[in-house]
Amino acid sequence: MLTATDRWGNFSLGTLNNCAMGVTPWGTYLSCEENFNGYFKGPKTPSADQKRYGISAKTAGYRWHEFDERFDLERHPNEANRFGWVVEIDPWNPQQAPVKRTALGRFKHEGATVTLARDSRVVVYMGDDERFEYIYKFVSRDRYLPGQSDTSALLDHGTLFVARFGEDGKGRWLPLIHGEKHQNGELTAANGFSNQGDVSIRCRQAADIAGATKMDRPEWIAVHPKSGEVYVTLTNNSQRGTAETPGLNAANPRPANIFGHIIRWHENNHDAASTVFEWDIFALAGDPQQADEGKRGTIKGDAYGSPDGLWFDPSGRLWIQTDVSTSVLNQGDYANLGNNQMLVANTESGETRRFLTGPKGCELSGMTATPDGRTLFVNIQHPGETPSERADPAQPTAISAWPANQFPETTGGRPRSATLAITRPDGKPIAA
Repeated sequence: MLTATDRWGNFSLGTLNNCAMGVTPWGTYLSCEENFNGYFKGPKTPSADQKRYGISAKTAGYRWHEFDERFDLERHPNEANRFGWVVEIDPWNPQQAPVKRTALGRFKHEGATVTLARDSRVVVYMGDDERFEYIYKFVSRDRYLPGQSDTSALLDHGTLFVARFGEDGKGRWLPLIHGEKHQNGELTAANGFSNQGDVSIRCRQAADIAGATKMDRPEWIAVHPKSGEVYVTLTNNSQRGTAETPGLNAANPRPANIFGHIIRWHENNHDAASTVFEWDIFALAGDPQQADEGKRGTIKGDAYGSPDGLWFDPSGRLWIQTDVSTSVLNQGDYANLGNNQMLVANTESGETRRFLTGPKGCELSGMTATPDGRTLFVNIQHPGETPSERADPAQPTAISAWPANQFPETTGGRPRSATLAITRPDGKPIAA
């Protein structure tokens, strides 16, 4: 963590590529640093650790290194270690600098979902959004007691676990603790882990040694407000089962998994701090019109592909958002599914119904509601992102002008991201 701009290794100096979110019981916000590798220019010969996080000499698509030398890893090799963390932000204290909670591990965080164990310890579920990466859980050392606990360091002390999904429907949380002996070795200096700090920074490598289950792009995680069941979206993995990649397993059962799936589990004794759990597949996404059985999926109701965003409303309805890449949207195997969409599912029956469809080229991202359930918020991200061509190839145009087609006087015809606030005409709760 020591760099030319921070010789003590304890100053964040910025956060970037913030994805998804979590909300703590004490009212702070967890923002998650995801694809941080693309901001750095890798050295000519990247180290094994840099390669493990996707850093190479060919990255740096954003060209930040041309304006700030610390993003040139040839000159500042430790700078990338500052990023890939969960960042806690206190909206009640705008003067408080955001804090990177390094005990939660460094990887490409898609989200950080917070719940409480039976003894009131804090539990944070997290997915590492990349092919063949892992699902993690952090359990705090101390309990959260409203109005009594010192929450300023509650997420700094505890145990980080990684999930192994057994073929028999049972699973185990493997502790990532310095010195711990695992399936593929020990988390000791001999394997590059001199202390717990190394385990946090080299979190993916620690999970490799632990023998965790490599998943199909774990993204959002949601906890059922009544049953405590945990759901995770596995968006897709076109490389599953191809040459030189991990093969199929019970938790990731489809080769070239282009449609993705949703897994759920319940912790032993309904305790989020448990180290064992039982799991099953809630739904294999897909198109029911596909002739290939492996692509049809098991969805009951309206079909979807590439599930991403996931959220439970207080009544226990599961809301699902899709993130189909604009390069394949409405093409090939996705031709029958339309634009990205938001759906709602009954977790008891498995029935799923479409709630809304987004404009062309957008990703639906993030959702929440007012406490009374009368207003639902959802983000329309990068609509019109993929350009199409006019008759004159020199004059490209976006595939969508949203929301300009609704509000041309305020947007000037450009596609723009926006947040929707959705209400019912009768003023009742959305899901009434």
